[in-house]
Amino acid sequence: MIFKGKVWKFGDDIDTDAIIPARYLNTSDPKELASHVMEDADKDFPGKVKPGDIIVAGKNFGCGSSREHAPIAIKAAGVQAVVAKSFARIFYRNAFNIGLPIFESPDSDIDEGDELEIDANAGVIKNITKSKEYKAKPIPAFMQELISAGGLIEWTKKKIKG
Repeated sequence: MIFKGKVWKFGDDIDTDAIIPARYLNTSDPKELASHVMEDADKDFPGKVKPGDIIVAGKNFGCGSSREHAPIAIKAAGVQAVVAKSFARIFYRNAFNIGLPIFESPDSDIDEGDELEIDANAGVIKNITKSKEYKAKPIPAFMQELISAGGLIEWTKKKIKG
């Protein structure tokens, strides 16, 4: 799997309330959630993000409550992948469960507006803008199956159908 897109940069400890504020949790409609994604971290983000973009963040991305709404809002906004130094464990699992690819990489020499290419199999992140390469943990084959299927529910439906 290869992902290529423009970077939106966020810092450390972006919690699930910054990703999708609690005041919008009265809906589970992905389109509605996407219209408010990251607005408490950057009020203009929902209007700027484009399908295929990539979020890059610092450590502990997705900390806070265990709301599934957070990765759903990110994916529904068209973000194709998230790269961070580390992820909160529950966000990590929720992201794969809904089919949002995430990559842990300690490198942070990536700026907003840079163009990245991510090879999920090899665990290589190429910063096309800066002609640099970074290592990320490769996504295990099973997790790639979840992403390709669109998440755990869709993967399960395909397995049941045989």
